[in-house]
Amino acid sequence: MHRREVLMAGLSWPLWSLLAGGEAHAFAPAGATVPFDGETVANLAKALAAKPFVPQSKQLPASLEKIGYDQYRSIRFNPAQALWRNDGLPFQAQFFHRGFFFRDRVDMHQVADGKATPVVYRPSQFTFDGTPAPKENDLGYAGFRLHSPINRPEYFDEVAAFLGASYFRAVAKGQAYGLSARGLALKTGGPAEEFPVFRAFWLERPARGAGRITVHALMDSPSVAGAYRFTITPGVETVFDVSARLYPRVALDQAGIAPLTSMFQFDSNDRVGIDDYRPAVHDSDGLGMINGRGEQIWRPLQNPSSIQESGFEDVNPRGFGLMQRKRAFADYADSEAHYEKRPSLWIEPQGEWGEGAVHLFELPTADEFHDNIVAFWRPKQPLAAGREHRFDYRMHWCDQHNWKPELATVARTRIGGLTFGENTGRARLVVIDFDGGRLEGLGDGAKVRADVSASKGRIANVTAHPNPGAGGWRLGFELVPGDERSIELRAVLGDERGPLTETWLYRWTL
Repeated sequence: MHRREVLMAGLSWPLWSLLAGGEAHAFAPAGATVPFDGETVANLAKALAAKPFVPQSKQLPASLEKIGYDQYRSIRFNPAQALWRNDGLPFQAQFFHRGFFFRDRVDMHQVADGKATPVVYRPSQFTFDGTPAPKENDLGYAGFRLHSPINRPEYFDEVAAFLGASYFRAVAKGQAYGLSARGLALKTGGPAEEFPVFRAFWLERPARGAGRITVHALMDSPSVAGAYRFTITPGVETVFDVSARLYPRVALDQAGIAPLTSMFQFDSNDRVGIDDYRPAVHDSDGLGMINGRGEQIWRPLQNPSSIQESGFEDVNPRGFGLMQRKRAFADYADSEAHYEKRPSLWIEPQGEWGEGAVHLFELPTADEFHDNIVAFWRPKQPLAAGREHRFDYRMHWCDQHNWKPELATVARTRIGGLTFGENTGRARLVVIDFDGGRLEGLGDGAKVRADVSASKGRIANVTAHPNPGAGGWRLGFELVPGDERSIELRAVLGDERGPLTETWLYRWTL
């Protein structure tokens, strides 16, 4: 486990009630079953939202109270005791122990034939490797992970994990863990961000030969309760079909729907102060979007000197995501981290989401161990208290997502200083490589128009030409900022038929 995999706040606590007949009852004891259907978790969330928020005690047994990163890593679930291990099913579930950042309890259940049964924690399910095993038999878990034979039929690979607050991650075939998703973001960028938590899960027992599994989650926080259903289909592209039903206790004016969290340290567009043998270090290199008007947009990520927030207003977005486009080992040259194998994650709204904006937060980071990138959809109108708000969407954990095939996409963005010409000094040379789409096969004689603009400063010496060295086309221009410290840039190539490329957006800062 990479160190940054556990550098996230972990929050959760025991489920103390199950709604039945419109009333709250003590949860069934170990081995007992209770009815479960598609409305069970929603009813629980409604019941929670109608009551004041009750935080959970984070106290742990003395043997776990002060363990660090290395000790937590040494506590491992025994795969021989995985849920459904000996049942010949296409999925298995293993569980995370409580400790380190993940102190809060998450209650686990399995669902079969319309009944839910608790999955009972036992210390014997884990190996502790030097850390004293707790004597308690009712500690609960910190989270879980799903395994399925995604790469080869005889081995159950880890394909998804839910651990810490409402964080979860997944991979597609041949990938390694990278960016994370969350159930909900609240007050991101503010002085006191709120982290809702998944406090209980229900795993539906899959049928023999099934290609998907359904997971239900109960979310809670001081401001909102929620019910989530994840239908997970692993494969060459791993797909989560998500139904989120939110029940705010208070009006939510800073809610982030389908939030994504990633890491960007440096690349060829942003290497200021970098002394590193690798050409790039990041889990994602850009924010991709297709807005409600059908415009395809690419915004390269940055590691800024201070927190940056960007908002892209829209109505009924068609999709957005944090993407990892570079897929060659040489793009990163890191034989341990293998950033070329990190997933992209594309969010595809189902139904109309109305007015709002895709928000992008970029935070400064001095290393590759801390996530510093957040993106999500924020509705224009606050989510009112005392009613249900539903958001359905599909998550594509993938290498690249199939967007508009007629448009060339941004392969690389390079920014550096000028060493010649009339604009040397503070001026910056911007070089954008496009690949694919209708640009393929167009030669020097093609009537390609370059549309480049800046919110401030001045654009000079715009050129666009085929790039036989790497294929595709290259757009270059000089940005002369003058005394400006922050400038919004936009560029696109087109011809008489319309756009040839997606729209490139960038915020240059001093």
